[in-house]
Amino acid sequence: MAMKSVAAVVFDGVAPFELGVLCEAWGIDRSDDGGPTFDFTVCTPQPDGVVRTSLGFSLHVDAGLEPLAEADLVAVPALPRNKPVPDEVLEALRAAYDRGARLLSVCVGAFTLGAAGLLDGRECTTHWRYAAELAERFPKARVNPDVLYVDAEPVITSAGSAAGLDACLHIIRKEFGAKAAVQVARRMVVPPQRDGGQAQFVQTPVSVPSADTLGPVLAWMQEHLDEEMTVASLARRAAMSPRTFARRFHAETGSTPHQWITGQRLLLAERLLEESDAPIELVAERAGFGNAAALRHHFVAARGTTPQAYRRTFSVARA
Repeated sequence: MAMKSVAAVVFDGVAPFELGVLCEAWGIDRSDDGGPTFDFTVCTPQPDGVVRTSLGFSLHVDAGLEPLAEADLVAVPALPRNKPVPDEVLEALRAAYDRGARLLSVCVGAFTLGAAGLLDGRECTTHWRYAAELAERFPKARVNPDVLYVDAEPVITSAGSAAGLDACLHIIRKEFGAKAAVQVARRMVVPPQRDGGQAQFVQTPVSVPSADTLGPVLAWMQEHLDEEMTVASLARRAAMSPRTFARRFHAETGSTPHQWITGQRLLLAERLLEESDAPIELVAERAGFGNAAALRHHFVAARGTTPQAYRRTFSVARA
């Protein structure tokens, strides 16, 4: 049976943008475009129906939690992650799961699902800033911090803010086909499917060497990333044997020389892609990858997207 009804649950502290994502995806009548239309309800356990948002203004919500008992999809926007979830909300979420409803969280809404025990043994995600906290709070959950959303039916979790739209479009595509997802995306003026994951959005500054013993060598390495480096040549520069250098390097940086160099080269490549309009081949040479194919290989593996797609998204030079 096709999905027809969607209920979003809110209480004090709800983030208005993430709630707006759900309203936009599920609450708009798109029948004039031939798109799917849903019976959408915003629900709250607060007895007076007045819900204070995280930005200080309030919403009046008419419906209690009753629609959660019948909705095909129960959606959880970003709710306070460091405050207790009302017991009646936890019970309603568990009941929805037990009767076979699909559940969707946006951003830190995953913490609410975690509090209900619905992430145990399940792959999930949240905003990259809070992924480590989610994993620590709910150790039985398998947190993937690099993706825009995780479909672990019947629970779908999405990353920060706008990634909720990606998850909503994924559900529409899954339920009604690619044509319906494209229609909805076009109406919202967003891409029907984005490239890559949220790893490309994680802000990772170029590190400043702080190790006492290898500090000068690390500084030299950062200034010569476009040159070939081997453990043997670096060990000679540090006046150590290769074995001692590798052991000392791992002790002071937490990684191998190869891993550290690759990470620094990726950071340099990101900066060049953002701040210059140099051809990809030249970016690869300057960052020490040698050629565009090698840069693409490492970039996709680490960031989940291609150098070209990253530049289209983040290029300051193009802006």
